[in-house]
Amino acid sequence: MNTCPVFLHLLADRRGRPAALVLDARGALAADTLPPALAGLAARLPCLSRAEVPEETAAALVRAGWQRLTQADVARADAPFDGTLAPGVRYVEGDWAVAPAVRPPGQQAASRALALQLVELVNRDADTHEIEALLRRDPTLSYHLLRLVNSLGVSGGARKVSSFAQAILILGRQQLRRWLNLMLFAAREGDVRSAMLLARVSVRARLMELLARAAGLDRHHQEQAFMTGMFSLLGVLFGSPLRDVLAPLALGAAVQDALLDGAGELGTLLALVQAAERSDAAALGTALQALQLDVGDFNALAAEANLWMLGVIQQASLPMTGTDNA
Repeated sequence: MNTCPVFLHLLADRRGRPAALVLDARGALAADTLPPALAGLAARLPCLSRAEVPEETAAALVRAGWQRLTQADVARADAPFDGTLAPGVRYVEGDWAVAPAVRPPGQQAASRALALQLVELVNRDADTHEIEALLRRDPTLSYHLLRLVNSLGVSGGARKVSSFAQAILILGRQQLRRWLNLMLFAAREGDVRSAMLLARVSVRARLMELLARAAGLDRHHQEQAFMTGMFSLLGVLFGSPLRDVLAPLALGAAVQDALLDGAGELGTLLALVQAAERSDAAALGTALQALQLDVGDFNALAAEANLWMLGVIQQASLPMTGTDNA
């Protein structure tokens, strides 16, 4: 049996928080072609398959801990919504989280602008004292940085970190850059899109990085792939043209060309993940062929990227709703 693409989409609850994953498959999948990580996903949050998924595939998914999605449980929203849904609807799908939103409140906009300034400083390898001075101006970012570095496995558990300079030194510039990119999308009061935006951009970035590795690109290009995925939704986040948001960041030509023109290998990777978000099997196949990857590779890496996303959400203190979908 030929392997067909598996498309994984995150569903929100009535409050706009990540709540479940739904799987679309455009053909039958034998049990031995399902990515093993699907069982790991089902252990972390509700995982559902649509009624259109072939019976053989659905049966294999049930054995991996997945359930069938009842159509009455889900509503689609492609424009910003306020939580007003028909009674009985548990989940929200669609592109509402990436739709143009009302400009955020002043405090929220200022906090994200400050995070963007921090990204700019790290990108140009600014002095640690400059970065530290800016961090002191945002208690939310400061708290999350120290929380991350004090967590088990980052500082080695030997001692607790007590200063920003020490935290930056322990984390390292590359990981600091990655963390700041993620924190741009972390929850801000008054923006219902935050949790879902963080989830979507996390999957984009991680999947692009994994695909770059699978395609044989070196570590530098893998990091560029991650950055391209992460920055691809900055225009949505800030409610401004992407070109304008990217202007102060001093990005390399390959990343900028991919983001603004869809050019190069990074542009192909970005087109691939965007095709997956649309469940566009034809466009996905074209992009995979260009990278000399097969559908089985994509399915396994997509599942792994979603597992990574769940860890990011947990680290950012954004609740996963699980069975609490009220």
